[in-house]
Amino acid sequence: MTFPNYPMKHRGAPLLKPEDMLRAYVGRPDLIIPASVIVGYSTRLPAFLHERGFHRVLGYPYPWHAMWLRDGATSGEGVGVVEGFGIGAPVAALVLEELATLGARQFINIGIAGALPSDLNFGDLVLCTSALRDEGLSHHYLAPERYAHPSSALTARLRAVLVERGEEFHEGPTWTVDAIFRETLDEATAYRDEGVLCVEMEASALFVVGAVRDVEVASLVTISDHLLADEHWLLAPSREVVDDGLRGVLDAAIATLTS
Repeated sequence: MTFPNYPMKHRGAPLLKPEDMLRAYVGRPDLIIPASVIVGYSTRLPAFLHERGFHRVLGYPYPWHAMWLRDGATSGEGVGVVEGFGIGAPVAALVLEELATLGARQFINIGIAGALPSDLNFGDLVLCTSALRDEGLSHHYLAPERYAHPSSALTARLRAVLVERGEEFHEGPTWTVDAIFRETLDEATAYRDEGVLCVEMEASALFVVGAVRDVEVASLVTISDHLLADEHWLLAPSREVVDDGLRGVLDAAIATLTS
């Protein structure tokens, strides 16, 4: 058997396109679609966005429903944030498809991730330079390859902002997998030894969908847990250290997309 089951299906024309689902939204003058969008998943983001002068505007498509914007935001410029739509590659890709169809051109994916090597600390930042394609969605878009890659230009801008802000960070591959309760010791150890830094659920799918849609995608995450601590999973001992990391990735993403 091949995966996907139908051989070479990524070459076929889709029966359903985002444009078909978004007819009621395309061209609406009251719908603000910034040029750049931060895509996030943490339930802590709304509080951080309020602190940074963003407010939640309703009336957007399913499943994201709302855009976080600052006063004076207009379509085609500036930065918005979407969150609260769930986790994982399928829903994240759906949101990216819709936003790209509506006109957004740059995306920074932010979130939490589990560390693989022991020298990563809770709250550390990881700039994802590639993503191991262990989720199912991306293989329906492009032929199978081991890694997906972000926009080199947007990743370089994000790296420059981190350096300019004096943020300590790591950079390297991430492992994207959508079966969170089927991450095994053998594979996690093998990927760590291959040089993979962390594990999360969205990056490789977003990198591939971004390439197909011809939009720029980069990813920056913070460490919330260790997958291989004494060969067992270990959560950060406090929420505060992860919150500090999330604030760091959010601020770096905002600075990159508004510079």
